[in-house]
Amino acid sequence: MTAEGKPARVPEQTPTAGPPLTEPDDHLPAGVAGGSALPAPAEPTSPAGSSDDKGNESVGTVVVAGLANLAIAAAKLVAGMLSGSAAMLSEAAHSLADTVTEVFLFVALRRGTKEPDEEHPFGYGKESFVWAFIAALFTFIGGAGFSIYHGVTTIISGEHSGQFLVSYVVLEVSFLAEGTSFLKAQRQVTGESRRWNISRRRFLRLTSDTTVKAVYFEDAAALIGLILAAAGIALSQITGSELWDGVASIAIGLLLLVVATVLARANVSLLVGRAVPRRMHNQIADDLAGIPVVTAVPTLLTMQLGPGAILVAAKVDFDDEVSGAEIEAASDEAERRLRSRYPGIRYVFLDPTRGRAARDHRDGGVDI
Repeated sequence: MTAEGKPARVPEQTPTAGPPLTEPDDHLPAGVAGGSALPAPAEPTSPAGSSDDKGNESVGTVVVAGLANLAIAAAKLVAGMLSGSAAMLSEAAHSLADTVTEVFLFVALRRGTKEPDEEHPFGYGKESFVWAFIAALFTFIGGAGFSIYHGVTTIISGEHSGQFLVSYVVLEVSFLAEGTSFLKAQRQVTGESRRWNISRRRFLRLTSDTTVKAVYFEDAAALIGLILAAAGIALSQITGSELWDGVASIAIGLLLLVVATVLARANVSLLVGRAVPRRMHNQIADDLAGIPVVTAVPTLLTMQLGPGAILVAAKVDFDDEVSGAEIEAASDEAERRLRSRYPGIRYVFLDPTRGRAARDHRDGGVDI
């Protein structure tokens, strides 16, 4: 920020679907937590590590999942109609819901990477969260609702044609197809988590790339759903009671309900304007406070603008004896430090303000 109140200059960049908005993990070197080292990986120097390549990888993950789900939905529907199995029909609804979900996620990837303009100066990153939220709602309504309803009606009516072999064959083929899609999503999650030196679980909790997160959870739920369907059909065949088929259908619906709820909550949080994780917040505060002419950072605000895009705004108390030129130089240094440590930071705004020495805004952000 200049002495006249102008914001620190930030180079123009287009928000892209990139690495997770994350903080240093517990097992990283001590220098990372202390602020002397830069935990963020070096800027990619080859096409394989470019942000466009990461975006293409996410698109590829979504496309593979969508095509697999479409083929599987058709096979399950045929098997469900031939066998009369509630679990198979629920699985058909599950795969159809996942297919439509992939379409929404594909739109999210394309729309979220549009360049900023005068109407949307911070870009269209949050549109990714909108479409991902719609996808979660469709999973909730189209998949979970149908599965639970059909399971209840099957328990009441007890109808089944007894064509078990068809169901088993389709379930086996579906498991192979869903497993292939899940492995691709898992490879992407594993690669990104290793790149940032964090666990897969933490990556999935922290990442703002909601498309990869959705595919990963939906494919995992699909594999579990296939196991539930097979168990329900087998128990129905062994006992001669359609109760187990209906119970399996309800269990599949509840599984989809859990996945949809988790994804919807994550996207709502991002849409509202979620802050960065707490330890990342504290590291940003330390970097700003570590500039020689800065005496305090009384207010620090952050927001995730889209997949891999962060906004930082802070009230900074500069030394009363420094000149306007020194404040400008310090602002440029603050931007350099923050962007070097976290390349996902797209915008930095500093507001010179009065404060008290060493009274920094710490322990903000999301405590996860």
